[in-house]
Amino acid sequence: MLPDFKNQDLLITALTHRSALNEKEQSGTSASESNERLEFLGDAVLELASSIFLYQERPADAEGMLTTYRSALVRTETLAELAKELGLDQRIYLSKGEEAGGGRDNPGLLADLLEAVVGALYLDQGFSAVQSFLDQVLFPKFNGILASKAYRDQKSLLQEVVQARSLSTPVYRVIKEEGPDHDKTFTVEVLIDKQVWGVGKGNSKQRAQQASASMALKKITDDN
Repeated sequence: MLPDFKNQDLLITALTHRSALNEKEQSGTSASESNERLEFLGDAVLELASSIFLYQERPADAEGMLTTYRSALVRTETLAELAKELGLDQRIYLSKGEEAGGGRDNPGLLADLLEAVVGALYLDQGFSAVQSFLDQVLFPKFNGILASKAYRDQKSLLQEVVQARSLSTPVYRVIKEEGPDHDKTFTVEVLIDKQVWGVGKGNSKQRAQQASASMALKKITDDN
């Protein structure tokens, strides 16, 4: 659950996608700017808070391992999942076109949204409030990341798993590209033995591949 904001205008700005500014009356936002600047700030605040958490949580791990853990903790899929858990996907202000194009389910858009909210919270109440918020909603996910080895490269891990089961090499295929060149969303499916085992989205082909590999790994785990 989101903390109560002292400055509601900050929260509204954090929830305002740039597309909504072109249709302010229809989208319902009262913001005068989009959440992009808050996203920029939130990204940095989130990285610092996660670094402090991991530094304290894993005192025996070297820098390289901590960096790997942090990448998994703040990657697009993790943040998008959290944004949905917090109900931010239903609160974001979007244009009709962005919404019709699946904006409320776009992992990249949702991850950016979560970062913007973190940036807004930092401006509203300071770093300690951000840490307290993340202690409740994000950092508890770290144990699951460790247990599932989600900190590892998902494509490499999937390759190891399918080889161990004598399955064919995973094949990744882009099935959809959406959005303008500067803000594309890719949808990628991964096939094993000519069957689709996972589908993932991302703001790059590489991230979409990682997301599809992660889904395939979950499917393999659930089936065994």
